[in-house]
Amino acid sequence: MAITGSIHTFHIPVMGLAYTIDSPIRVAQYGISSVISIIDDDLVEKMRAFYCRKLQLPYTEISKKNRNHRAERIMHYLNLVDIIVKEKFEAYKNELIQSRPALEHYISMLPNKSELKKKLQEFIVEGMHLKDAFKAFIHKNLYPGSIDVNIMTKIDKDNFSGDDQLPIEYNDAHAAFRGFAGSTLHSSLVFSAGMNPRLYGYVEHFKDFFPDANLEIKKKIILKVSDYRSAFIQGSFLAKKGIWVSEYRIESGLNCGGHAFATNGHLLGPILQEFKDKKEELIQSTHALLIQALGAKKLPVPPKPFPLKISVQGGVGTAGEHSFLLEHYHIDSVGWGSPFLLVPEATMVDNDTRQLLINAKESDFYLSNISPLGVPFNSVKGVSNDYWKQKRIDERKAGSSCPKKFLALNKDYDERGMCTASKKYQDIKLKELSAEKEYMSADEFRERKKKITEKACLCVGLANSGYLANDIPVKGQQQGVVICPGPNLAYFDKEVSLAEMIRHIYGNAHVMTQSQRPNMFIKELKMYVEYLKKEIAGFRGAVTSVQIKKWDSFKSNLLEGIRYYEEVLLVEEHFREIWQQLQEQLEWYKSIVEKIAVKEEPATAEAIPR
Repeated sequence: MAITGSIHTFHIPVMGLAYTIDSPIRVAQYGISSVISIIDDDLVEKMRAFYCRKLQLPYTEISKKNRNHRAERIMHYLNLVDIIVKEKFEAYKNELIQSRPALEHYISMLPNKSELKKKLQEFIVEGMHLKDAFKAFIHKNLYPGSIDVNIMTKIDKDNFSGDDQLPIEYNDAHAAFRGFAGSTLHSSLVFSAGMNPRLYGYVEHFKDFFPDANLEIKKKIILKVSDYRSAFIQGSFLAKKGIWVSEYRIESGLNCGGHAFATNGHLLGPILQEFKDKKEELIQSTHALLIQALGAKKLPVPPKPFPLKISVQGGVGTAGEHSFLLEHYHIDSVGWGSPFLLVPEATMVDNDTRQLLINAKESDFYLSNISPLGVPFNSVKGVSNDYWKQKRIDERKAGSSCPKKFLALNKDYDERGMCTASKKYQDIKLKELSAEKEYMSADEFRERKKKITEKACLCVGLANSGYLANDIPVKGQQQGVVICPGPNLAYFDKEVSLAEMIRHIYGNAHVMTQSQRPNMFIKELKMYVEYLKKEIAGFRGAVTSVQIKKWDSFKSNLLEGIRYYEEVLLVEEHFREIWQQLQEQLEWYKSIVEKIAVKEEPATAEAIPR
């Protein structure tokens, strides 16, 4: 018999540059899908060299002198990962066939309601686990997790050869995309950070993203989105080119790791409800556009819509929350990111940084302004990058040497682009600031200087942990480590095994020791309330009617979200034990939001509870 459906109901999202760079090699044999960042081709090349040495495979470096080096490095690394995963998966299947303890361990990691789990247990009870029927069942129903990749669409810098600008296909995101497109992978590419029309248009140059004669799509597109409107616009844009979006990955605007793209007060619960209510509409509307485009291209046209998955990530931390998302919103998969930073079997984190995360308290996680993209960035206090950055500031050498230039996107002073974390850029801005010093107060001068120098070199900082974890030499200017966990990690404070974390996800273990952790929806609400209050209090300049309207809309959306949670969360069986607590918290936040002034008066600095 064949078991349908995914093996697991969770996935490991992309984290930083290095933290999930080899996660498929670590976890795919268990049926767990994970996502690799393919922004940094230097890191990718070093990881290919590392695994070739480790596995005694031939390795020839792909030099930067090769104009197409970025795409080729990425393609060859992904091909290597594909080979390793397939070999590990075959070996693991044989281990399950030959070893009852291994089989029992595997069964313990499967979802409780899994048909696969139930059938494997039957084989053991009936003493059939050594029979040919069992072997056939294993080979037919087990498959590795998907080796997915992520491209942040904003990281698409123009590149040059001497003084000549290279064609657009050599832009950073375009070249990374071409590397995935040319690989042997049969998996998905996650586009994050919004729509890049030029990059989306590039997709239609590669046949693997279109249905073949058997109506199979070898390489699929996943869009990470913050709301339904964004999904509809981007999905329609791609459908008009004959490209089907196979999954929309909804992420909390603030209660997530990495860059935080805040919505206008729209909370995760109402957003998920809209996707649930309008999923069929989304499918039918994009299918109509798709078949028209495929017909015009004379490509195979599906008689019915391709499958469409909806997944979610950002702040989930308990089995109850996980089950609620699956059952109430009909979610296909839930992303568990930051907690896996404490699982050495799943992610690549150096020992010092992992220990920092273990010891970090709720107050240590904060939304920073360190990203050169100018987007709020989730951070944790005490990372080594903070030390080295401040040391350069104290020595009047602020800024990074900017060796990789992936974020060199500011063109105010150079048409080729400069990174706002670079010394070159900060020297210019600090010189301009000094020229204006006599016209401002000391406090204003310090504040403006901090805004210039607080930017961090993410390209190096987000990769260094991978080098340190594998004893790969770190060359160039010392940047230390940057890590970008979501605030939910505050409630996990010990290193755990992969099996323990999986059992926690499915409610068969409990690895959190924090008893005061807020519900994920309440935590996000708290962050949005704080975000609005801070934005109003920190606003400089004349308050226009447009700005007031924006704040009013934000406030109204928060109140609407609170009303929604009062109707949904307070009757949800998964949260029965905390109904009273939820009710008190929702009432409190409603009173806080109602008091927020959105005109000339500053937001009140009233304490916010858990």
